[in-house]
Amino acid sequence: MAKRLEKKHPLAIRWLHWINFPLLFLMIWSGILIYWANAVYGIRIFGYELFHFFPAWFNEALGIPFQLANGMALHFFFMWFFIINGIMYVLYTIISGEWRALVPVPGSFKRAMQVTLFDLHLSKYHPPQGKYNDAQRIAYTGVIFMGLGSLLTGLAIYKPTSFAWLTWALGGYEWARWEHFWLTMAYLGFFVVHVGQVVLAGWNNFRSMITGYEVVKADTMPIEKTKPEHMSPEAGGVRA
Repeated sequence: MAKRLEKKHPLAIRWLHWINFPLLFLMIWSGILIYWANAVYGIRIFGYELFHFFPAWFNEALGIPFQLANGMALHFFFMWFFIINGIMYVLYTIISGEWRALVPVPGSFKRAMQVTLFDLHLSKYHPPQGKYNDAQRIAYTGVIFMGLGSLLTGLAIYKPTSFAWLTWALGGYEWARWEHFWLTMAYLGFFVVHVGQVVLAGWNNFRSMITGYEVVKADTMPIEKTKPEHMSPEAGGVRA
């Protein structure tokens, strides 16, 4: 069957995506180096701790202990690049109109559940989609807000005196630190799921984030060209 190349990801999106990957890794890694010095969080039920972040063997295996100074130096240096890259990404999606393919639309949460059931092989129904499915729309939009949350909570614990109003608004220093920590855990969860989904989607999907193009069947038309003009966006992710 004949195939053709179809443009999927603009150059700016690809660059910002691949720049963000090592930056996010460095921010998480340096954050763990800092957290080691005061590791107080865990998962508890009725006062019983099921898991502590992070076990001593984890810290020792990765050589984390006694890396507080290095962790702070890395964290406070690369955070500026992380912030700048994030701002550029948001601005580009707004100016270019790419946000239309990213943000959830009416019905996204219902279809995201259907996508999840399909991916888990619990359902044979796969909702129609455009550039991204509805689960991706929710996840990618959520990550942007997580980035904003990390910035605000990070400033609150980095400069609690200079940003006293922000620290107060977040519930105080200890609450801001707690929120910052769990946002980091959420990043780790997103990263694991994202990589798993990329592997399941296959080489064609991965290559599109490198070259900007994906290979599709020649007789396959883009979703926005096959749906009636009167159909609303809530019928599935419409491409920008």
